[in-house]
Amino acid sequence: MRQAIKDYRRWRTAGLPAVPIAVNVSPLQLRSSSFIAEVGQAIGGDDQAAAGLELEITESLIMENVQLSIASLRSLQDMGISIAIDDFGTGFSSLSYLAKFPIDALKIDRSFVIEMTNSPEGLALVATIINLAHTLKLKVIAEGVETEEQAAMLRSLACDEMQGYLFSRPVPAEVFETKFLNSPANH
Repeated sequence: MRQAIKDYRRWRTAGLPAVPIAVNVSPLQLRSSSFIAEVGQAIGGDDQAAAGLELEITESLIMENVQLSIASLRSLQDMGISIAIDDFGTGFSSLSYLAKFPIDALKIDRSFVIEMTNSPEGLALVATIINLAHTLKLKVIAEGVETEEQAAMLRSLACDEMQGYLFSRPVPAEVFETKFLNSPANH
């Protein structure tokens, strides 16, 4: 996380586009009593760095201790950090909790993106997740998009963002900077 914040600040200082950076949070981190303070220290009171950070937390992790999770997520949001539920639909959370959690985004798991092109039921499920998230004023990110067909379907369903091999394989920060941030289309 510290490296992600450092990269974000470096890109801002260089005048490059402000691209949010998503960082996965491990169960060990979220359970740690010092995690919130460590995040605050890493942000160092920099509102722009906080706004450029999105922490991804799996729904199964949130459900382990609902009250502690809500308190922790609120503290992170109070710092200006965005929170996303990662791999949505693969855990065993109750939909009744979805409106209670202080989150900003849902990330639809890759398995649903794949199934959406295989069956009408799969497509209906993805459409329902997107509609539910939008009703709750959440951003929707589809994970694991690998084909133009998937991207077209997700666009038609008003999915807010997509990620996957169709766009790029994971790359180091330096490659990302050169390939995506320094391109003439971004200036």
